[in-house]
Amino acid sequence: MMRAWILPMLLVFCGSVLAAGLIVSGSPGAAAALLLIFVLLAGVNSPLIFPRSINALEAQRRSAIDGRPVVFWRPGCTYCIRLRIRLGRSARHVHWVNIWRDPAGAAAVRAANDGNETVPTVIVASQTHTNPDPAWLRKQLSRSA
Repeated sequence: MMRAWILPMLLVFCGSVLAAGLIVSGSPGAAAALLLIFVLLAGVNSPLIFPRSINALEAQRRSAIDGRPVVFWRPGCTYCIRLRIRLGRSARHVHWVNIWRDPAGAAAVRAANDGNETVPTVIVASQTHTNPDPAWLRKQLSRSA
C-alpha cells in the first residue's frame, strides 16, 4: 500500500521545494499557484481517486456473481481519471483492475484491444467496451443495482 503513495508524496515534496524557492525569490503568488498544481497532481495520482484495485480473475469472478462492470485502468491515464471522476460515488460499485499491477489484467486488455493496452477497458455482461462514455457506464451501473 505504501508504494501507491510514493508518487503523490514525491509530487508534493517537489512542489514544496519549488514553491519555497519562489517564495525566497519574492514570488509568493506564483509559489502558491505552483504548489496548488503539484497538490492537485498528487491527488489525481493518489489511491484516493481510484477505489482499491483487485486482480483480474477476482474481478471477473465477482462480476459474474453481482453483475457489476469490471474496469481495467492504469495510473496516469487521463481517460481513466475522467471516467472515475464522472462516475462519482458510483465508482464504488465497479470492480477496478490496475493493469500495471496485474499481468492477467494487462493480458485481458490486450486480448480485447488487438494487442494494445488501451484503457479504460470495461467489461459489462461479457461485452468489452474500450473507453466508453461515462454516462453510458453510469446507466449500466443503474441497471445492475
